[in-house]
Amino acid sequence: MRILVKPIITEKATDQSELNNCFTFVVNMRANKLEVKEAVESAYGVSVKGVRTMNYPVKRKTKFTKKGVVSGMKGAYKKAIVQLAEGDNIDFYSNI
Repeated sequence: MRILVKPIITEKATDQSELNNCFTFVVNMRANKLEVKEAVESAYGVSVKGVRTMNYPVKRKTKFTKKGVVSGMKGAYKKAIVQLAEGDNIDFYSNI
């Protein structure tokens, strides 16, 4: 099971990483906090101080247009905010 799906690089997540040393990832829906902690430590070689997780449900939308009823959905995902210990840092742009 692959734990870390992708990092979230938004303006809010970047501010959190600079101010509070917290980094945000999309993780597997079945992963728990201990698995996320071990995955981040092994992937980036840092020590994790704490992990917070949030589950986002499926969002469905329906629009009525000239062509008829158009429906769509945004899939469910799980987000983890990982706080690193003092002095540790993750550089997402190092291998570009």
